[in-house]
Amino acid sequence: MNELDQVLDALADCDGRGAALATVVGVSGSTYRREGARLVVPVRGQAVGNVSAGCLEDQIADHAREVVATGRSRLLHFDLTDDDEVWGWGLGCNGTVDVLVEPVERAAPVAA
Repeated sequence: MNELDQVLDALADCDGRGAALATVVGVSGSTYRREGARLVVPVRGQAVGNVSAGCLEDQIADHAREVVATGRSRLLHFDLTDDDEVWGWGLGCNGTVDVLVEPVERAAPVAA
């Protein structure tokens, strides 16, 4: 099953329980993922998808739970350009990533 199918299945499984959908909406410089990459964060359960190859998912999940609680979307900006130089993390991301996190209360029917 490809990643898009996994994300769509996760959205359908969250029906009525609340979840957030995080979508990469902008990138600049070197990043692992491009615009359109998605992550579904259910209120309960495991996140599905990938927006940064693991660099940002935990931070995004924290914001996603807040988005579900408030019902208000949030645009997140991550600047990783100095991480390698300052912290030596070697993340491989030497750019910026903008992620839109939206609450999803009810999944729309999806035609296969």
